[in-house]
Amino acid sequence: MANVELRNVTKVYEGGVKAVDAANIAVSDKEFVVLVGPSGCGKSTTLRMIAGLEEITSGELLIDGKLMNDVAPKDRDIAMVFQNYALYPHMSVYENMAFGLKIRKYAKKEIDVRVHEAAGILDIEELLDRKPKALSGGQRQRVAVGRAIVRKPKVFLFDEPLSNLDAKLRVQMRAEISSLHSRLQATMIYVTHDQVEAMTMGDRIVVMRDGLIQQVGTPLGLYNQPVNRFVAGFIGSPPMNIMNAQVTESDGRLSIDEGDFQIRLDDGEMADTLRSHVGKEVLFGIRPEDLVFDEAPATQNNIKARVEVIEPLGAEIHLYVSTSKNQLIARVPPRLDFQVGEEVNLHPDVNKLHVFDMESEAAVAQPTGVRT
Repeated sequence: MANVELRNVTKVYEGGVKAVDAANIAVSDKEFVVLVGPSGCGKSTTLRMIAGLEEITSGELLIDGKLMNDVAPKDRDIAMVFQNYALYPHMSVYENMAFGLKIRKYAKKEIDVRVHEAAGILDIEELLDRKPKALSGGQRQRVAVGRAIVRKPKVFLFDEPLSNLDAKLRVQMRAEISSLHSRLQATMIYVTHDQVEAMTMGDRIVVMRDGLIQQVGTPLGLYNQPVNRFVAGFIGSPPMNIMNAQVTESDGRLSIDEGDFQIRLDDGEMADTLRSHVGKEVLFGIRPEDLVFDEAPATQNNIKARVEVIEPLGAEIHLYVSTSKNQLIARVPPRLDFQVGEEVNLHPDVNKLHVFDMESEAAVAQPTGVRT
């Protein structure tokens, strides 16, 4: 397989539209890296530049240390799986999988061995004689992946390959692609707008926004220690609760004051970090699972809120509540007697607080001792 490196790669379209701005990404051999972000963030454009389907305006693309900027797509030894499968409708599954090898003049025996080997890996051997129109969406996606596997490329590229599948099949297919990565020990770069896909599949995740890379890290690293408000709100489902607050001090103890409630901080690293912010406005974040439901008001750090929406999910409940200033989401154990309109008491885990600068939105203070 291969490593892939982007050095200050930029893409500017006609009219000066900058789709990707000075992207620096290093993908190691056999690594599974996911590019994730909202629509229009530049992730698919980045993938297409790696594939050679988009020209690089400036910067360098290297594969195995070799500069690839001006190398034709067919000579990059890359296989790409597209969102719309891109299968030839008049060809059988076998012919679709074999086509790329045929035009590269592989021997018939070698083609047959590779096609049947890939079909066996993907459990589609019984489909080899069918045409694409006779296949389900999931089966078509397996064929598209199989067409990539037979090439035995240095790098696999996936451009939102599961977005056309229903929810249940997406869960199944992402597990299968992860399993395929382990089995092939291949270098894979995967694009998605779905942060759940990114969290469950990637060895590392690249979060993008407006053409800029926001953060690169492991799934747990991004979840537990986001570098700014955008990453904090984008990674995690339900998303992190983020609200305006002020850092205050009383009797030497620091608090985060939202207006309707105060959270007193324990002495330690977070309090030490925030001492320079006393009297300043900040953004305060807490994840839904770190808001604990109490039958009675806590003696300290109690948040009294009104229930707006109840989402029972079997093993847990997503409780949407509001103070006079903010709406919050709490992930709580199942309980049957929550009522819309009732007041509930919540308290945050003070060891799991996130604080961001009001202007730059960069992280100021984060939980310590968490896995990354």
